[in-house]
Parts: sequence; C-alpha cells; structure tokens
Amino acid sequence: MEKSCSLLIHFDKGTPALANEIKEALEGSDVPAKVDAMKKAVMLLLNGETLPQLFITIIRYVLPSEDHTIQKLLLLYLEIIEKTDSKGRVLPEMILICQNLRNNLQHPNEYIRGVTLRFLCRLNEVDIIEPLIPSIMSNLEHRHPYVRRNAILAVMAVYKLPQGEQLLADAPEKIENVLTTEQDLSAKRNAFLMLFQCAQERAINYLLTHVDRVSDWGDLLQMVVLDLVRKVCRTNKGEKGKYIKIIISLLNAPSAAVVYECAGTLVSLSSAPTAIRAAANTYCQLLQSQSDNNVKLIVLDRLNELKSSHREIMVDMIMDVLRALSSPNLDIRRKTLDIVLELITPRNINEVVLTLKKEVMKTQSGELEKNGEYRQMLIQAIHSCAVKFPEVASTVVHLLMDFLGDNNVASAIDVVVFVREIIETNPKLRVSIVTRLLDTFYQIRAARVCSCALWIIGEYCISLSEVESGIATIKQCLGDLPFYSASEEGEANDSSKKSQPINSTTVSSRRPAVLADGTYATQSAASETAFSPPTVVQGSLTAGNLRSLLLTGDFFLGAVVACTLTKLILRLEEVQPSKVEVNKATTNALLIIVSMIQLGQSSALPHPIDNDSYDRMVLCVRLLCNTGNEVRKIWLNSCHESFIKMLSDKQMRETEEIKAKAQISHSQPDDLIDFYHLKSRRGMSQLELEEAVQDDLKRATGEFVKDETDANKLNRVLQLTGFSDPVYAEAYVTVHHYDIVLDVTVINRTKETLQNLCLELATMGDLKLVERPQNYTLAPESSKQIKANIKVSSTETGVIFGNIVYETSNVFDRMVVVLNDIHIDIMDYISPAVCSDAAFRTMWAEFEWENKVAVNTVIQDEKDFLDHIIKSTNMKCLTALSALEGECGFLAANLYAKSVFGEDALVNVSIEKQADSKLSGYIRIRSKTQGIALSLGDKITLKQKGGS
Repeated sequence: MEKSCSLLIHFDKGTPALANEIKEALEGSDVPAKVDAMKKAVMLLLNGETLPQLFITIIRYVLPSEDHTIQKLLLLYLEIIEKTDSKGRVLPEMILICQNLRNNLQHPNEYIRGVTLRFLCRLNEVDIIEPLIPSIMSNLEHRHPYVRRNAILAVMAVYKLPQGEQLLADAPEKIENVLTTEQDLSAKRNAFLMLFQCAQERAINYLLTHVDRVSDWGDLLQMVVLDLVRKVCRTNKGEKGKYIKIIISLLNAPSAAVVYECAGTLVSLSSAPTAIRAAANTYCQLLQSQSDNNVKLIVLDRLNELKSSHREIMVDMIMDVLRALSSPNLDIRRKTLDIVLELITPRNINEVVLTLKKEVMKTQSGELEKNGEYRQMLIQAIHSCAVKFPEVASTVVHLLMDFLGDNNVASAIDVVVFVREIIETNPKLRVSIVTRLLDTFYQIRAARVCSCALWIIGEYCISLSEVESGIATIKQCLGDLPFYSASEEGEANDSSKKSQPINSTTVSSRRPAVLADGTYATQSAASETAFSPPTVVQGSLTAGNLRSLLLTGDFFLGAVVACTLTKLILRLEEVQPSKVEVNKATTNALLIIVSMIQLGQSSALPHPIDNDSYDRMVLCVRLLCNTGNEVRKIWLNSCHESFIKMLSDKQMRETEEIKAKAQISHSQPDDLIDFYHLKSRRGMSQLELEEAVQDDLKRATGEFVKDETDANKLNRVLQLTGFSDPVYAEAYVTVHHYDIVLDVTVINRTKETLQNLCLELATMGDLKLVERPQNYTLAPESSKQIKANIKVSSTETGVIFGNIVYETSNVFDRMVVVLNDIHIDIMDYISPAVCSDAAFRTMWAEFEWENKVAVNTVIQDEKDFLDHIIKSTNMKCLTALSALEGECGFLAANLYAKSVFGEDALVNVSIEKQADSKLSGYIRIRSKTQGIALSLGDKITLKQKGGS
C-alpha cells in the first residue's frame, strides 16, 4: 500500500541537498539554519530519499528545541519517516519519540499541544499511540479551544483505528458530554462530527433533542448536521419527513454555504413540490445576493438540473432567474438565457420578451465593451421566442431592425436572419417589415447582411408601390453610374476631337472610351499620352452602402443585387399595367448589371470578377432581355418554396432534438405500488403527504428504473485473462465524466488458497490511478470483486494494462498472470451536440488543430458512408437532410460533438464518387486541443472502411 501523506511541496531535484550538510546544520545552534535544514530533510524524504543517518541527529539536537517552527517541522518529519519494519512491527527507536510527544501534550504552550494532537490524527501505529491516551483525554478539558478542538479530532482518529474501540471504549460517551458543555463553535462541530462518524445513534439523539435550536447553531455545525441528515435519510427513508423539516428550517440561515447545501439536500432527498419550490427559491435568492461569478455559475448549474427534472415548478421561477442578466459577466448571461428559453410558456412569454427588449435597449448605451456580444445573445433569444410563439414577433421585430446596421456584424446577421424567418411565418407583418427594411436599408454596412436583406426585398416586395420602392432603394444605394472612369484629361481630349472629321489616318487609331454619364465616345491615339489608367468613382456623399461594398471587389454581393433587380422587374411586369414604365425599369436594371460586369472586367480593381458571379450576372441580363413563363415561375415561386422547405426542416430537427432530450421511463409489470389513498395519514405533515404521492408516481411511471439494460452492460464487460489461467478475471468498465471505474471480478479456479493476491495496474496516456488495490486472500474456487478508480484529464485515447500477482503455500515465488490491455475509447467521452451554422463556421475559423484523413473505404454509396461515419464517431450531422438528397456524385456534410470536458469536435466530410464507383475525398477534423483531433482521426481511420 502507498503511504498516506498530508504534505505536498514542490521540490527542484536539480540541486539536491547533501545529507552531511543537513546533519552539520542540525547539530549547530543557529535556529534559522536548523529550520532550513529540516525543510530540506522533509523535501528529500518526500521525494523518495530515506536518510536513515539523520534520525539520531534529529533526536539529539532537534527534539529538545523550544522553537515552534522547528517543532512543527519535526512533526512533519516524524509523519513521513518509516516507523515500522517489513513485518509491520514498530521500530525500537520509535520509543524515543513517545516521551517527547507526551511532553508536548502536557506543554504549557497551547500551540505545541495543538499541533502535536493534530499530528496524532495522522498516526496509525497503535504501539506509539497507546501510552499517550491519558494525555490525549486530559486535553479535552484544556482551557484553550484550539487545544480542545484538536483533542476531539485526535480522539476520533484513534477511535477509528482497527483497535481503537479497545483503546477508547468510552470515547463516544465522553465526546457527547463535551458536546453538551462545549461553547466553542469549532470544537462543538468536531465533537458532533466524531459522534456522526463513530456513534451515529448518539448524534441522532442529540440532534432530535435540540431540534428547535438547530437554526441558532453556527454554520460549521449546521453543515455537519446536513451531512448526517443526508446519510440517515438514504438509509432509512421512512423517517425522511421529520428530517426534511430540519432542512427547511435551515433555509433561513445567515450563511450562504449552509443555505446552498440545504437546497441541494432537499432536492436529493425529496421530490415533493413544496420542497423543490423551496430549493428553487433558495437558489434564486443566492443568485441575487452573491457577487462572486463562480458562485453564480454553480447556482445556475443547479437551476438547470432542476429545470430538467421539475420543469413545471421552474416555470413559475422564470422571472427570478432572469434577474441574473443584471450581471455583466457574459458566461452568466449566456447560461441564464439558455435556462430561460426552455422554460417559456404561453403564460409567461410576454413578460420574458418584455424583459429581453429592455435588455436590448440597455445595450445601446455603449458603456460596456462586450455590449455587442450580449446584444447578439439577446437577439438569438428573442428569435427563439418568436419562432415558438409567433404572436410576440410583432412586438420585437421593429425594435431589432434598428440593429441591422450594427457594428457587430454577427449581431446584425442574427437580426436579418430573424427578420427573414418572421416575415415568412407572420404574413400579417409582411407589409410593415418590408416598409421598415426599405427605410433602414441604407444603414447596413456588412456585405452578408446586405445580401440577406436584398433577398428579402426581392421575395417579399409584392405590391406595385413596394416593387418600385425596392428598385429605387437599390438604385440610390448604388449611386451614380459608371463605377469607374478614365482621367478628366482624357475625357476632355475626347470631347474636343468629336467635331473633327474622321480621316484615314485616324480611323485605325481610335478606340472607345466611357464618359461620366455612361455613354461611349472615341479616343484617338494622339490623346493616348495624356490618358491614365481607369480609376473607381467613389460617388457623391449621398452614394450608399452597396456602392462602397462593390468598389471593394465584393462581386458576390453584386450578383445578389443583379438577382434582386431581376426578381423585382419580373414582378413589376405582373403588377405594372404601363409597358413604358416596365421597359424603363428594365433598361435601368440592365444598365446597372452591365456596369457591374464592366467594373469587374476593368483594371480599376486589383482583383477581377469571379466566374460564378459573372455567370450569374450574365444570366440575369439574358432573363431581362427574354423572359419565358417557366423561367418566371422558377425565379418567383421555386425560390420561395425552397425557403419554406428549409424552415420546415429546421423545425423538424428542433422537434426531434426536444424528443431526444425527453426522459423515457419504463416500469416493470411486477413493481410494487403503494396506494396513497389507502395509507394512514395520521401524524403526517403536508410535506410527507406530497412526498408519498411523488414516490408513488415515480414508481408507477418507472422513473426509479434508470439502470442500463443488460445488453449495454454486457457490451462493457472485458475479459482480462484466458479461460485456462489459474486466475480468471473480467472487468466491467464504467466511464462517468472525469472518472473511470473498473469493477474487476477475480475468480480462483484452483483448489488452493491464493495469498497476497494483488491487482497491479498501470496506465498510458492522460489517465491516472487514484489508488492501488490492496492484497487479498482468495479461497479455493471463490471470487472477489475489486474496484479500481482512474482519473481522466483529457480526451486522448488511453490504455490500462497490468497483471495479477499472487502466492500459494506450495510455491515460494510469486505467480504472475498478465492481463489483456483495456483501451479507453474516445467515444466514451464525446456525445452528439447541436450548434448553429454560424457558430460552427466561427469555431472552424478559430480552432488551430486540424487532422485531415483521406477517404479509404469499400462503401460505394455516399450517404451510406456518411451514416457509417456518424455511427462510428457518435456525432450529430448538422447538415439538413434536404441538402443531402439527390444523386449528384458529391456530398459535403458537417458533424459536431462535444466532450465531457467541454471541448468541441468539428468534422467536415467532403466526398466524391469516381468513375469506377469508388469514393474519394477527405474528412477534416478540427478542435481547440490536439488530443481530440488526433484521437478522433485515429478512430475514423480505423472505422471508415466499413464492410472490409
């Protein structure tokens, strides 16, 4: 067994102190040098050195010292050194320290007494402790509380030893007398703790005798009382009612720690509505009264757990939870909004939205540097509310549209996406939204927001006035044409030569030039020396946002402008009776589109127009010149239908996620049900009656049955040894967040008794053994359950290996059985999760670790391969099913998962079907940490072949 130690000190082994130097310093009379030498000796011992030559020196020169620091270091030294031989007997020289310890326990200085008593709490050798028992007991009546409280702890530690009850048979009775007369809060707490751990019945009797005074006890004692109540209620559920009354009385305690523990104890012991409501109220009060952000986050986690199990009660607390938005911390605000959004109902939606609107208006002040991020969170929250309850959209949409020109681009994108969805789901708001959008369009500064706003204008401007306003708004924001021109000098030469006759020498040297009004003129070679390269025309001060974005080379936006103008012209043909007006509008639209194409092909910008945008603009020109009914139907109807389908798919995914989160409970047909109405109610409080009802409901609905199915359990059983080995072992592996528990079953298959059987384990990777299993004696053909706890610190794949060592009476050598390796899979740490497309793209851009895996599989269907990857990696596909439909030979999808450590795992699958029906492409994994990217890549490489 490993030695227990209460002292952890960093020590640099690069410059170890020599034992001779330490010995010389200890033998000297210089106190600071002695202190330094003792510290070095303790550090060396902690790092594995034995230093046997120092013991006598310390006994002779350090033991008599009166210096308190030296005495404290001496006790640390005595705690660390080996005090027994290989057979477990106390070393003879340890008798030398007994007299010193007795003297310390009778020392006139209370500090020396106290630290010595504290040292005895960590001593396990009965032979050393036994002579000191009278001195320990005498300190229970010392005048100083520091000595008394440590004496009580020493009595408790001695009583817990294997022979402790023989050494201190009357300890519980004496400690109970001390508890009755003690006035010091800390000493009283230690006395009650001793009774709680060593004589529980006495602690319960004392608690029930003084039940009316519990609220007056100090916070230290109240915390121990709560521990006792939890333990008693779990072992004896029949008496839960009277103890819950004690907990409720402590909810008004002045200590925040006691109140928090009370609320947690209530939730763990009772599911009665009264108890849950009291706990929720307590958490909400802590949320307001505590200024520490970490405390607020912990309390919000508890409220989130309550929301999952007792949603009906938490719905009534929604406004209390919303008060946490007053904190300036973004994590607190985000967690608060996440909780609130799952508690909204038709009854409270108006209050919630009103509060969120007020918070949005507060963000306009600009006092806080993270107002933009907070506003974005509020907009997303309002969006969710409006989607669930469309009737509230009218109260918020116009307020949010003021933020279309927000400097925070992400916030503005959220607003325009919200507007796009609301205008479709709320037909009554269409006219007012379109009017407001046209009025505020000039304020938009982000290209992505402009693109979405232009799409809304093109789809939802239906009436004649709306269509004409839409076209006029776009023209105004584009400014005057053209977008670029030659120098003024070149234009002047052009205009002066217009009136001159054309002769044979100048015809071949003339070339066209674009004037400021968009018309063409000729330019002779004579003016070529004065002609400079074309430059962009920034336009007048009234020129709008679209022009400035176009002149930066954003031709994707130019393509969106062209498509929007085309849609508006096509709709104008339907609603405008005057053909002249239609032709005029068509001509202007063609002029704008052609000017954008010319700008892209000119040398005025550093980068020419991209092929996709060029093709789309040319398509718009062709459509405006020659429109057929089929094309009109595609542009005016099919795009809208696709958008409706996208919204329905999104709603379907959200519904499926809600169903997946819902807890499904099943009860067995032979489960016992206690009929509440047939029970005797005599002497039961209202809380106990509610508790009985809730227990019956849980039992009837099967909520108590939450264990894994037998099939899932069998999947986690791993065989560690062979069937022919003398010792058979198998392990049931349980992974729970940061802990791995190995429940190992060891079976002795021989006819002999196995002695000192030990399960020795070691780990590779970010795994750490918490404790080493002890030695056991195994009778012939008997079995033993051995548990081993392992801590996990990251999602890297780890390996657990080891062996079973044992001795028999016939063989003197130790026998060893090597165990199979246990591979801890990354799949145990990650679970499918959901995030928005915008959040996925943001994380994809930010994460620095990428693992690129080439596709190598015998699977020939793209969708089958994607399903196989999703199943193998335990991830969620964020790409909508509608986007994966069709047979085009290409497939691209985004997958997302979250680890128990809060890490995000992003995967992009891009595959193509080759001519020989084989799949090729890449699977790219991105994460913030290296471990999850590498482990997930290894898993995909191993699993992607599928059928092979």
